[in-house]
Amino acid sequence: MPNSDGFMDAALAEAKDAAARGEVPIGAVLVVDGVIVARSGNRTRAENDVTAHAEIAVIRDAAAALGQERLSGADLYVTLEPCTMCAAAISFARIRRLYYGAEDPKGGAVDNGVRFFAQPTCHHAPEVYSGLGESEAAILLTSFFRSKRES
Repeated sequence: MPNSDGFMDAALAEAKDAAARGEVPIGAVLVVDGVIVARSGNRTRAENDVTAHAEIAVIRDAAAALGQERLSGADLYVTLEPCTMCAAAISFARIRRLYYGAEDPKGGAVDNGVRFFAQPTCHHAPEVYSGLGESEAAILLTSFFRSKRES
């Protein structure tokens, strides 16, 4: 599974930054032609916006930076399996490949839950690669929620 350029490491760094800001530690980077064009962690609390998931943030930022709504040559690296909202955004943006770290049996919508990309109503399904950086992503999430329960 490709991570030779450290793209998942960059997403994990964004997740750590999100945790430091009190956000759920999920990070994402969007890559075009081997270059990161957008990076973000979750921003839902900072922006008081339930749609400010890391995936949505990088899609918005990349589309603005590139001056286009379709990101058909882009690869998205995210630390957690995307939810239904994010899977839909990935589909509508025409992301070429999705790499994600930890599975999300409760809220994920790629390999769990609604399996968005497998639905006949899905407009575009990216190539999906899971398990990249899975252990570190899972530890970040587990540690974050444990600390919330203990405080």
